[in-house]
Amino acid sequence: MGKRKDAQQIQRLLRDADRDLAKGLTVTEVCRKHGISGNTSYRWRQRFDPAQVEDARRVRELASEVERLKRLVAELLLDQQMFQDVAQKKG
Repeated sequence: MGKRKDAQQIQRLLRDADRDLAKGLTVTEVCRKHGISGNTSYRWRQRFDPAQVEDARRVRELASEVERLKRLVAELLLDQQMFQDVAQKKG
């Protein structure tokens, strides 16, 4: 049984595998070179692929920014409604 790899090692291995694939090697050859199975390669790609990890991080950041902006708009709408109510009472 092989040694378990941490997330950084897996990401480094996936980057190396991408370089090998760009050179024209097949997935099977790349897996054999790095001593992993095709299934392991597939699972690691699904979980640790740097592009997907970065995309997921960006989506989370954008979602939190959207929530912040929604709260800001809601506060501004409440302020606007309050000013309109005050203006109607004076007029």
